[in-house]
Amino acid sequence: MESTKKSEQTLIINPLKDLNVIKALASEPRIKMLELLRTKKMNINELAEALQQPQSTVATNASILEDAGLILSESAKAKKGNQKICSPAFNELLIKFPEVENIEKNFVKIEMPIGLFTDYSVTAPCGLCSSQKIIGLLDLPDSFLNPERMKAGLLWCTSGYFEYKFPNNTLSEKRALSKLELSMELSSETPGTNVNWPSDITVWINKVEVATWTCPGDYGDRRGKFTPEWWKLEGSQYGLLKHFSVTDEGSFIDGVKASSITLDDLDIKNHHSIRVRIGVKPDAEYMGGMNIFGRGFGNYDQGIELKTYF
Repeated sequence: MESTKKSEQTLIINPLKDLNVIKALASEPRIKMLELLRTKKMNINELAEALQQPQSTVATNASILEDAGLILSESAKAKKGNQKICSPAFNELLIKFPEVENIEKNFVKIEMPIGLFTDYSVTAPCGLCSSQKIIGLLDLPDSFLNPERMKAGLLWCTSGYFEYKFPNNTLSEKRALSKLELSMELSSETPGTNVNWPSDITVWINKVEVATWTCPGDYGDRRGKFTPEWWKLEGSQYGLLKHFSVTDEGSFIDGVKASSITLDDLDIKNHHSIRVRIGVKPDAEYMGGMNIFGRGFGNYDQGIELKTYF
């Protein structure tokens, strides 16, 4: 597996919500398993031998870690049948309590359905679908002009971008803007799926390149929590929920600084809308495609959320 930058493989754990992750970590054997997997991929037999534990116990602990999103697994041929190869999903785990919000509401949240893009440019393989059906024709970029795109729950492309216009709530606010935060569920895109398929996914705001996140892969080891039953199991099932934020101090991905772009660089007050573009550049180091998951697909039942903090 080609590793990406450490800051791009950091999991921020909210102890108030991510209790399944906390419980998965509350085990010395599972912690030792994660430590072993930091150095190399290992199958269940190798882990059992290294930990000097029964294979059944190691397999159970591996499933707990996988369900919590802490390790990834892939099936590979063995001398007899298939074997499960395990690898870490993150290089770094941070436990962080959420920011305490003022009694007076200090932010405005807008959720944008992923199909309501105002501009796009994509290369095939590409497509979009609602929670009921494929929209238009697969691998035909013109299908993204179909009016039913407003119902989309999943968009995918090999390279290109989708752009959205959010209302600029700062123009009617007397309070000063302190932070912009975007959240969305993303994964790489490859025919079938592949947990080891990195892709550089970039976010722009008001035409300013804010930050690039290297997604580790395209996930299809199990059906997404909200992915409909009709969607083929060999297709992309879910992504990772990522938070991109911009403050006076810089731009951040999941709380980790990713660039020096600040709110001043975005010139928010001189725009009637806040234009958000999400895409894979044609000259990206890892051009591994992109899936954007919306309502009715993936593990998080949401569109693209923009929060403006005051």
